[in-house]
Amino acid sequence: MKHYLLLLCCLISIRLTAQTVTYETAGKKAQAFFDLAIDAMRVYQPKEAIKHLQDAIKAQPKFADAYGQMGLSYVELKQYTQALEAFTKLQELAPGDLRRVRLANAKALAGNGRFKEALDMVNQFIETSKAPVPNADKLKKNMEFAVTTTPVPFQPQNLGDHINSADPEYFPSLTIDGKTLVYTRRVKGRNEDFFISAKDSIQWQQAKDMGEPVNSAFNEGAQNISQDGEMLVFTGCDFPDGRGSCDIYYAVKTAEGWQAPKNIGGAINTRAWESQPCLSPDKQTLYFARETDDAGADIFVSQLGKDGQWSRAEKLGPNINTPGRETTPFLHADGQTLYFASNGHPGYGGLDIFYSRKQADGSWGPAVNLGYPINTIEEDASLAVAADGKTAYFASDRSDSRGALDIYSFELYEAARPLPTLYLKGYVYDAKTNARLTASLELIDLQNKLTIATIRSNENGDFIVPLPTGKDYAFNVNKKGYLFYSDNFSLKEVKTGEPFEKNLPLQPLEANAVVILRNIFFETKQYALQPASATELDKLVALLKDNPTMQIEISGHTDNVGSDADNQLLSENRAKSVVQYLIQKGIAAARLKAKGFGETKAIDTNDTEAGRAQNRRTELKVISL
Repeated sequence: MKHYLLLLCCLISIRLTAQTVTYETAGKKAQAFFDLAIDAMRVYQPKEAIKHLQDAIKAQPKFADAYGQMGLSYVELKQYTQALEAFTKLQELAPGDLRRVRLANAKALAGNGRFKEALDMVNQFIETSKAPVPNADKLKKNMEFAVTTTPVPFQPQNLGDHINSADPEYFPSLTIDGKTLVYTRRVKGRNEDFFISAKDSIQWQQAKDMGEPVNSAFNEGAQNISQDGEMLVFTGCDFPDGRGSCDIYYAVKTAEGWQAPKNIGGAINTRAWESQPCLSPDKQTLYFARETDDAGADIFVSQLGKDGQWSRAEKLGPNINTPGRETTPFLHADGQTLYFASNGHPGYGGLDIFYSRKQADGSWGPAVNLGYPINTIEEDASLAVAADGKTAYFASDRSDSRGALDIYSFELYEAARPLPTLYLKGYVYDAKTNARLTASLELIDLQNKLTIATIRSNENGDFIVPLPTGKDYAFNVNKKGYLFYSDNFSLKEVKTGEPFEKNLPLQPLEANAVVILRNIFFETKQYALQPASATELDKLVALLKDNPTMQIEISGHTDNVGSDADNQLLSENRAKSVVQYLIQKGIAAARLKAKGFGETKAIDTNDTEAGRAQNRRTELKVISL
């Protein structure tokens, strides 16, 4: 405000030619309105100031001081188009005096995406300034970056009255099926609570207050709902059991509904400010923002251990965090694309939204600015992207808002998209009793052997596993006392598709139990194991080491392409290749048996390629325990 009043003084001191009306020559009526505008600005009421300035201009249409002050007031309101109109009128009336509002004019140009003009004007301002002006230096730095960029496609759409209201709405988050939206609303401008909406085949339904026990008399905000919709992590401020001003809490959904929230614990929460949590798709990793001692903020990460405890949070590396502020982390359902806000990386103004992609070694790659006009010279943050990889959601106070911040969606341009992500949905059950089972499910990238997701089915056996497209995966289900379940998802050439639904049987670990090993790979008519087979074979090695007396039979099977004799020999050799791998990994040969069945035990038709692919397989059979 001090800087603002200096500009006011500069404007009032302007002396123009006889053809232009200044404050001194405006007449008492126009002066009175101008004085009211100045008083309004002194108490931070720029809208009221503009009304008085409009009255002043009605009284004196060539009142240059009023146009200059109106431009400054519109800049304060971030209404940059109107600000430029006022500054243009000032230039018409008094060209020489535009120099006194150059910095504000440069900001108005930048706010309209006219970055080259803004850079030229801020340079003129700096060249003529008698002392350094930090705001000018910062604007120059931002504009030097802005002029190197080109605008990106951006057509935001308001989500409408079922979601938005006269109150501010922000921090949208969605489940992987795209059917549940949870967001924060500041009710009546005071208390923050969560609202939830379900989507039918056409639109979002009327949002409802999530109610107790998640919502309370305290402030709950900046939430993230897990991809399966069964866990909510959020920020709670000034809670009785809080460790700092704001802590991270979580709530779990059971068959009885949402349970009472709990503080996530001292491995994550400190006496500092922790906020804006985001769960990985498998709920095993938590990202969040924490304020730092130098008045900045960084993004931290914590892992959920096998003991159910979160690890001590660690700061992400320099590709993400800077000496500035990094906030609002959002990890996409692909588990490999992180969106966040920062004012420390090169950008357009305040906080800008960036994305980073996970590298082969598990680190995060360089931060990439999402570009203008998604990012502007203002504070831009809190982006969420749906599982389809192209529909993005954010909060903004735009011309068609219902009164404050509203939630919008837009189609994210292709270069900034994450991997479109499908999912597998179903339940795990005992193959003999049909009883539902809690089990561990793993999705592994066959190319680099990285675990993409580790999911645990709930008490009813239900699960949702994310399946990022563009890669091939081994999928395993494990539970002590059972043979592991094996499946394969070949999505390398897939970009879109329907989700998978499959209920998964687990065979009790007993004699004659059989499982198909769907991630054992051979070239056509060859019996040398392909490298991608190691993921599944190592799982088998672990099973045999966990059950040191178990004896198994590995059997090879083919389709009906080729002669019976060739297929018989091929199936035998493939089974032997698997057995040899196990022996090399330390499994005693006496525990292993290799057998080939050729094409004699088909499980599907040989009249289609899909059926023949099912018949080409490797099986494991338990001989004894």
